[in-house]
Amino acid sequence: MASGFWDRVVTHGHQVPQDRPLDDLTAELTTMLGSPDAHLRDRVGYSTLATWIHRGVYDELLTGLGDGMAAGLENGLGDNGSDTVFRRSFSALLLGECVARDNEERLLPDNRILRWGDRIAAWYVREQDLRGYVPGKGWAHAAAHGADAIAALAQSAAMGAPELTVLLDVMADRLLLPTDEKFVTGEPDRMAAAVLAVLRRNLVPLSVLEPWIGRLANGARPGRGDNPWADTFNVQEFLRALHLHLALGGQRPAVRSDLLLALVDALRSTNPHYLTGE
Repeated sequence: MASGFWDRVVTHGHQVPQDRPLDDLTAELTTMLGSPDAHLRDRVGYSTLATWIHRGVYDELLTGLGDGMAAGLENGLGDNGSDTVFRRSFSALLLGECVARDNEERLLPDNRILRWGDRIAAWYVREQDLRGYVPGKGWAHAAAHGADAIAALAQSAAMGAPELTVLLDVMADRLLLPTDEKFVTGEPDRMAAAVLAVLRRNLVPLSVLEPWIGRLANGARPGRGDNPWADTFNVQEFLRALHLHLALGGQRPAVRSDLLLALVDALRSTNPHYLTGE
């Protein structure tokens, strides 16, 4: 369908066209999620689907829509540097929107949310293409979009303490896995916000959180060689972002004070040339 049709839909407040079946419209919008054209992908495809989800257009169809987004996570998985990343990354973002809608309305059984959580977690740690902004093509942002999906999952009533602990481990895995990409386009803050969503549930005890911080700190220690920080940049940025979010953010979790101390210790121990206990 001509892009002018969809531009008019966007211009008129994302009203659902009445002259085409919703299934056909959804299929076309879903295809746009994989487009290298940032306008079609982000401003038309994503924005329209996300708006319709939150307006309840898909409330009776949310299972099928979410399953379709989960399938999109497999599109070209393993590629690095190709356009296939757009479909995967924006599918993750929209699957998070489906979870967020269920968080509001409780439309789905818990096992469906848990299944989507498994798909998001498996994709997130296997994703190889972590580019943030792609010149000429716009946002890929898989690390940030995956964090947003995890934040939505963390707020689901389907997630108890064991599932929330898994989400934290997935975040740590993503940060500690080797990558040449430096998270310099807002990813650490999005990832910290996702962790705060877990912490605000007040279900994961400090006895789990302190070793989790310790694991990240071990991966944030400067290495050897000409640039000892080459492999620790992303973890360092995340620890600093998490400290900032925990110190300044609202809706403070019950473990805030103790976890701040653990973060301060982690930052001091991993930055011995700059931070001391004095």
